Amino acid sequence: MREILGRRLQRLRDRLKTLRPAPGQSGDPALPLLDAALTCATVRQWPVLPGVGRSGADSGRCACPDPDCAVPGAHPFDPGLLAATTDPRMVTWWWTNRPTAPVLLATGGSAPCAVSLPANAAARAVVRLDAQGMRLGPIVATPTRWALLVAPYSLERLGELLYAKDHVPSSLRFHGEGGYLLLPPSPASGGGQVRWERAPEDDPACPADPNGSDGGGPWLPEVEAVVHALVEASTGASGGGSRLAY
Repeated sequence: MREILGRRLQRLRDRLKTLRPAPGQSGDPALPLLDAALTCATVRQWPVLPGVGRSGADSGRCACPDPDCAVPGAHPFDPGLLAATTDPRMVTWWWTNRPTAPVLLATGGSAPCAVSLPANAAARAVVRLDAQGMRLGPIVATPTRWALLVAPYSLERLGELLYAKDHVPSSLRFHGEGGYLLLPPSPASGGGQVRWERAPEDDPACPADPNGSDGGGPWLPEVEAVVHALVEASTGASGGGSRLAY
């Protein structure tokens, strides 16, 4: 199945070569974003949709109607989150017509979820968890926050998990059912670019691991294991504070 999807993606890439700019013209920003969206949709079977993007008149402002948008460009608007799909024809149409649109993953359901935290704290926590031998999945990084991808979970399951904890750092955010996550190589809402700190392909067990959403996708840890490890890693800061606070 993965080989069939890979060949289909290559055919789509070949078809889109006609979109490349003529010699002497500026580079085409559509291809990296379109390629990333198609890879997520067809190879990983992750439902994606385009983010609203930035205003053409003012690249620093969100293209949505809210002049005080908290995450400029990096959220769904039109189409809405429910339109997320793995259909390569729809994905191709979206990014052909909106070549600079960010790539959004619709989290939950059969798609990955995520736990995010401030970038500096995340970098320290990942080093500590690696040293402890904990296996982590893909990690999405922006200049301000990192998101650790986890296996799908329900809101009820998350609620039970958080209720059972004496303390959960307020800096943790949860991208679960009905949520979304900005994926590479999208522009980040606060400037800079989204990147893979740990790409799905970096896991050598990825092709044969049954825990992926398509039966052979990236391995994803359970949310309980990640939250427990992050809470443990956050304790012991000077003054009784949290290591994940910044």
